[in-house]
Amino acid sequence: MSDVSWPRVAVFGAGAVGCFFGGMLARAGAPVTVVGRPAHVAAIRRDGLLMEALTFREHVRAAADTEPAAVASHDVVLFCVKSGDTEAGARAIAPHLAPGAVVVSLQNGVDNPARLAPLVAAEVLGAVVYVGCGMAGPGHVRHTGRGDLVIGGLRGSAEGERRAREVAALFERAGVPCVVSPDIDADLWLKLIVNCAYNPTSALSRLQYGRMLAQPEGPDLMRAIVAEAVAVARAEGVNLPAEGLVEKVLAVGKAMPTQISSTAQDIGLGKRTEIDALNGHVARRGAALGVPTPVNTTLWQLVKLLEAARGGPG
Repeated sequence: MSDVSWPRVAVFGAGAVGCFFGGMLARAGAPVTVVGRPAHVAAIRRDGLLMEALTFREHVRAAADTEPAAVASHDVVLFCVKSGDTEAGARAIAPHLAPGAVVVSLQNGVDNPARLAPLVAAEVLGAVVYVGCGMAGPGHVRHTGRGDLVIGGLRGSAEGERRAREVAALFERAGVPCVVSPDIDADLWLKLIVNCAYNPTSALSRLQYGRMLAQPEGPDLMRAIVAEAVAVARAEGVNLPAEGLVEKVLAVGKAMPTQISSTAQDIGLGKRTEIDALNGHVARRGAALGVPTPVNTTLWQLVKLLEAARGGPG
């Protein structure tokens, strides 16, 4: 398939999520440039991106670079940095974005698109990511479950709605299920609630999702996490479904029973986690809105202590 028929795609902050979705686009024929850490870039330049997926194992050819300037001349930028690095990442790519480019936030947390938008001269889209994956080594992404997206423009942006449809069609063409949301804020909160349930629980228990759900304490804890987070979201004015949220949260773990959370992976590597943007966000917003969040607050604080014990900053 000719490169001419595809938009040029850059993946900025290419960890597991960026490598999986960028790799799926590259595998389908899109010209993709991966911007990431030197070890990953060296491996991808030498051998291609090794994708160990549920249904295939291939080396996928992609360009790779360590510099933010590599996003220049690309039509779509998948923005995949950690939530704590959103502003720094946005400032790094802002001078290099092509006219008419669209930036898609594939990040954990609910406020990244709104933080990103004022810093870049590009349409910004929010995306909710449902995938189990991790980096198994330099330039090697291992896929363990799902691999679909929900995407949408910022509230009130007609251009964002149009660009969201274009980007969704791009992913669908590459075999990635991608739904366009009329209310991406609500969908981001739904994903945040899932992350709040699984990320600290997996990190603190050191259990895969399936084993967590098999213990009665796992679902019980998740119900308490979900109840608090839903109360905060509704206090924020977010339009969440009235019923079935706990069942949706538990279904995620059943669909990815061998997955461990990104928070658990970061702790294992001695890296800073995104817990501040997950349970920490719920705790802070709850305090500001007068909504009690004792379970989320405790989990947030425990993960911060575990970060310190394992040598991660923060």
